[in-house]
Amino acid sequence: MANLTIDGTTYTVADGLRLTNAIEAQGIDILHRCGGNARCTTCKVVFNSGEPASMTAAEKSKLEDKGDLGEYRLSCQIACSGDMDVTGYMTMTSSGLDDPGPALSDEPPSA
Repeated sequence: MANLTIDGTTYTVADGLRLTNAIEAQGIDILHRCGGNARCTTCKVVFNSGEPASMTAAEKSKLEDKGDLGEYRLSCQIACSGDMDVTGYMTMTSSGLDDPGPALSDEPPSA
């Protein structure tokens, strides 16, 4: 099991669960407008600790294209593992959108 800390509260989540889904499971309406395909960056998070060393090619490409590599990560591309502490996500509520995006599979793409 992984320990996911969101805004100072720690939750136990399944190892390998897509980070976006783990955040949603805690009642946070994180955006994922492109359906987990590393295209929109609405699922971005900032790691305070526990950032995975690996990155999917799609995530790396998108962050490089935007000039944001090293600034944040895309939660739709990350599997929960170990201890992770995140902040800085866009939510449906704060955006005024009526839908966070298409449902995501539980497993993120492989690196």
